[in-house]
Amino acid sequence: MKHRGLSPLDGRPVEIETSEGRITAVRPCDSADHWIAPGLIDVQVNGFVGVDYNSPDTPLDEIDRSIEVQRDTGVTRLLPTVITGSNENIRGSLANLAKAARACAGRSSIQCFHVEGPWIAAEDGPRGAHPIDHVRGPSIEEFKQFQDAAEGRIRLLTLAPEWPGSPAVIEHMVDAGVVVAIGHTAAKTQDIRDAVAAGATMSTHLGNGSHNLVPRHNNYIVEQMASDQLAAGLIVDGIHLPPSFVKIAVRAKQPERVVLITDAAPPAGSTPGNYHFGHIEVVLAEDQSVRLPNGQLAGSALSMDRGVENLMLFADLSLEQSLRAGTSQAAAAVHMDDRLGFLEIGDAAEFFLFDFDADTKAVSVREAIC
Repeated sequence: MKHRGLSPLDGRPVEIETSEGRITAVRPCDSADHWIAPGLIDVQVNGFVGVDYNSPDTPLDEIDRSIEVQRDTGVTRLLPTVITGSNENIRGSLANLAKAARACAGRSSIQCFHVEGPWIAAEDGPRGAHPIDHVRGPSIEEFKQFQDAAEGRIRLLTLAPEWPGSPAVIEHMVDAGVVVAIGHTAAKTQDIRDAVAAGATMSTHLGNGSHNLVPRHNNYIVEQMASDQLAAGLIVDGIHLPPSFVKIAVRAKQPERVVLITDAAPPAGSTPGNYHFGHIEVVLAEDQSVRLPNGQLAGSALSMDRGVENLMLFADLSLEQSLRAGTSQAAAAVHMDDRLGFLEIGDAAEFFLFDFDADTKAVSVREAIC
């Protein structure tokens, strides 16, 4: 098959030829009516259009529907994310997602998962909206239970490294091929450095899941910003992080170590109202924030196409740089080896076609191609 579009690399029209699910040729062509980019990759999404990935009982056809809607936003791959809960609920949710990865029509989009918790900070602030009743310390045995339930599909796991024994658990998971991210943490500087030494390579939604007030210099946000070993996931919805923080974080990490994420909660893409999210109830407000009844943020209603726009607007990035944060850099962060290039021969044949307004930075998705 052949697909044409303007390349974000230089704005020139290209023709991309594919065969057997791979890009086989990329060549200049005479014209194109729209832009083309690799399909977006969201490595942290808890649900979409009312579909909750944190329930063992979510019907597979509903998971499939959520995948299709996300493809309308340019997403061709995502890591369904299961948050802090009981051992039974986490294992049940992962087993249900594993069934979806085998049986859903859109299964190629959900081949691996993200577990965010339950091994996070128990204190208010860093814990975020995660239910306190199910927060606990890390365990190699529990990780094995989770991975067995997921049929080996856990690719990313977020934890707080200040728990006793965390370095050994991190080393075990890294040896098992899992990417370990630091998040929802109240860690001291040495805890973070020990986690990095043990193999942690990412920060989950940097700047969120934290205290409202931290020491001005020595704190877990600055320490993660300063670590060249950690890629930084950022929720760029204008609600979780002010534009100034996004700009500073991008400059600190450098654009190539930024990973665009949504942290979308089940209400994303839906109308305002009350929704179920794992063990908790959340509200989608008129301003598109997702909150607990007490007003605390609980995930987002962001979509990846809007995130691409906001990275350009908040951090003065180019279209190419913003797209890389949600494509090749996301793939590199979670070791998605068939998506490491940007419209390069040998990569998976996954694209999205879109219109782009250079003045407003508006991205309007036409079609996702898997």
